[in-house]
Amino acid sequence: MTLVIIIGCGAIGAMTAYELSQVQGLQITVIDKQPPAQAATGAALGVMMGIISGKVKGRAWELRQTSIRRYETLITELEEITQGQIPFNRQGILKLCTESEELEKGQQLAEIRRSQGWQLEIWDADRLLSHCPHLSDRFYGAIYSPQDRQVDPTALTHALVTAAQGNGVTFKFGVNVEGLATSDGGRCLIQTNAGNMKCDRLVIAAGLGSTELTKSLQKTIDIRPVLGQAVEYGGVSLGNQEFQPAITTDDIHIVPVGDCAARTRLRLRDCAARTLGERNYWVGSTVEFPTATGEIVADPRNLQVVKEKAIAICPALADGAIVKQWSGLRPRPEVAPAPIIGHMPGDDNILLATGHYRNGILLAPATAQAIRKAIA
Repeated sequence: MTLVIIIGCGAIGAMTAYELSQVQGLQITVIDKQPPAQAATGAALGVMMGIISGKVKGRAWELRQTSIRRYETLITELEEITQGQIPFNRQGILKLCTESEELEKGQQLAEIRRSQGWQLEIWDADRLLSHCPHLSDRFYGAIYSPQDRQVDPTALTHALVTAAQGNGVTFKFGVNVEGLATSDGGRCLIQTNAGNMKCDRLVIAAGLGSTELTKSLQKTIDIRPVLGQAVEYGGVSLGNQEFQPAITTDDIHIVPVGDCAARTRLRLRDCAARTLGERNYWVGSTVEFPTATGEIVADPRNLQVVKEKAIAICPALADGAIVKQWSGLRPRPEVAPAPIIGHMPGDDNILLATGHYRNGILLAPATAQAIRKAIA
């Protein structure tokens, strides 16, 4: 029996645990100092820009298309196992274009995607407003990606934990890792506030915490925080309720959220207050880097800019009430491209699944499959 320990239970750690739980001969434990789906996962909007992204080849594209394919079966699989519902928007992503050059580039991308077996549609301004009359008329058109998705990150992570537990994975929360070491035999020693633990394979999926963990091994993986703020508008009626894709433009996302019964972020009293044809929308997010001294604090002026841009896109948002606003820190590698997936340099028994920056939810399935391949 091979003992595997995963540090971190955000979307990446939970997805990796579930993927590895399907491999015979592994005894898996996940540890985290917090409950599941905190930190970057708990703050994410879950918009998965895979097909509509500008990545067309190499590792970045392969990770994206692998994950998009897996999500099509994964959500149904998890819902059957957990007997619960995961808010999962299958109505695609609509990228609005403010210049004609964006549509031309979109057409070129659509041709590439067609050759790769994927679909993108190019909409002119008339078609855009006929499908989405709630949008401003200032756009030249849009690129519609019917095969991209959006998922509730918190609901997804909790479902992964439940499914992995059903397959024998042990989860230990409230466990703080204080140091790492390796023995001559290659085993890993994890020093924690709950005692020492040993394993044959260690997976570091700790996001921003990965820097300190690797530092204790004298192999520092430098990951820096990038703050993002988002807001939730409640009681808004935007366009045709039968067609509600995630909308994106100018780095602003407007995300319709699922039914109240399937939501984790909407309080019951908000559900009761909702009228027919109204729903809630997540809007985000800012991109805020640390100061020269390393400080990073949410600036309300940046969130105000996001809200103003969102209302300029969908004027009806101004009629909604702000239900909630939140912020989170994304893990961005300082000197390496995101994400960092694979063996720790010089140590085949330690694997890294971290530093996904703004694409952790999107790339979680492909990351988990890569770790499974490396271990199995």
